[in-house]
Amino acid sequence: MRFIVQTDNTRETILMQTTGNTILITGGGSGIGEALAHRFHDLGNTVIVAGRRMEPLQKAIGTRPRMHALTVDMEDAGSIASFAERLVAEFPTLNVLVNNAGIMRFEVLDRRRNLRDAQATVATNLLGPIRLTDALVEHLAAKPDAVIVNVSSGLGFVPLVAAPTYSATKAALHSYTVALREALRGKVDVIELVPPAVQTGLTPGQDTRPGYLPLEAFIDEVMTLFQRRPTPQEILVERVKFQRNAEAEHRFDEAVKTLNEAARIAREAQA
Repeated sequence: MRFIVQTDNTRETILMQTTGNTILITGGGSGIGEALAHRFHDLGNTVIVAGRRMEPLQKAIGTRPRMHALTVDMEDAGSIASFAERLVAEFPTLNVLVNNAGIMRFEVLDRRRNLRDAQATVATNLLGPIRLTDALVEHLAAKPDAVIVNVSSGLGFVPLVAAPTYSATKAALHSYTVALREALRGKVDVIELVPPAVQTGLTPGQDTRPGYLPLEAFIDEVMTLFQRRPTPQEILVERVKFQRNAEAEHRFDEAVKTLNEAARIAREAQA
């Protein structure tokens, strides 16, 4: 059953059901994806975790029932297409897609360089979720309580100079999510999850980096927000509001300087 709260004459706020779903989480073998998979599974959902390598996916599943693993290369259009076909065939009740898979590469911008990392980042972080959403959108639109969750980043609102392409893909994913939400309104709920700097294995040393939000604390706050009524269209933990609201609060330039200096100090502390 779809529960709707009418907010005005043209817009609806839909309450995301947090149990009884069949949920796909890309990048579900580690970090935020794995933590989300476990928490949603704990709530009584069937969860499929997907990623490039089966070994970390199987480790994420452990002995949990109603958890499944499928491999997909989010950088490869052909892999995504065949994955989507297999997914729908094996899990016809799929009604929630969490586009979480992503890579983050440090880059320099003040000299000519090999653009391989930039190209891989765009393909994985932006084209990947666009392609997978496109492959699944008609299936999802036909399912009750359908939801798409796109995982962007606080860096999509205040960029990290050392990871410019990553920041740019997350800014683009935010814009894409806004458009997708409007296009699918009344058919599929579209939610954006915006993490701050979280202690995960996204980059070397990040899982213990000082000043970054511990993963469990982040997931605790995220799951509380997912269960709020009505469900926010943007899942924003308190730590990320410094970035998300920087421009609206007329402190964007200051935020860029503050964030990049803090990130530099944190990385150097581990060197």
